[in-house]
Amino acid sequence: MPDADPISAIAKAVRSARHVVVLTGAGVSAESGTPTFRDAMTGLWASFNPQELATPEAFEKNPELVTRWYDQRRIGCMACAPNPGHLALARLEEQLTARGGRFTLLTQNVDRLHHRAGSINVVELHGTIMVWRCTRTGREFTPPAEPMTEFPPRSPAGGLLRPNVVWFGEMLPESALAAAFEALQDCDLFLSIGTSSVVHPAASFIHIAKSAGAATGEINPESTPITPLVDFAARGKSGELLPLILDRCGPQAPAGEGR
Repeated sequence: MPDADPISAIAKAVRSARHVVVLTGAGVSAESGTPTFRDAMTGLWASFNPQELATPEAFEKNPELVTRWYDQRRIGCMACAPNPGHLALARLEEQLTARGGRFTLLTQNVDRLHHRAGSINVVELHGTIMVWRCTRTGREFTPPAEPMTEFPPRSPAGGLLRPNVVWFGEMLPESALAAAFEALQDCDLFLSIGTSSVVHPAASFIHIAKSAGAATGEINPESTPITPLVDFAARGKSGELLPLILDRCGPQAPAGEGR
């Protein structure tokens, strides 16, 4: 059963943790004004279903349409700034690392706001919209900050560039999954933040962490399928609750003490 005072309970767990693993979802980015993937599209895109654009088949059929949409999303993400939740997670990593602990941030978001906030050990489960990949060579490129002028853009090798994200029907990057599973099996505190916990395989991460003996917590405005499973469930926005948790952590002991 979740703790009656989840903010203090999570702060206490953080203070004594040796390895904290955090999973973030679209809710964290939404607080920065980044539209979530399932939000209704507006303007010129109002008649399109995003799930019909985010597929290899859609890119093969109409690469111009798909890359125009993704470039608009890329520019939109760049116009957003990290919110207090992003910044608090970066501070948590800094503090935990300074005392000899370990911090791993697993994110389903593709906007790189965690990086801009200062997080370092970030595993991008769904890739990133900020990097594009040559369909001919596999080489990755970071486009300029300005909107693209060619759709689809091409690499120096002449191949079409596609956003380096995971589309429907594609597998998650093996390296990202391997890093996630290794971290989950080693952690002693797992926090799920701003995610609906319905998208797999991320929805199963809590089970791996619990099997490893980790304490578990959730920060989300609404209940999710994993709410009955966690030790601590805090209801609210991550941008409001994470700074509170960090403030309540206070002076921290060397990693692993007090457990």
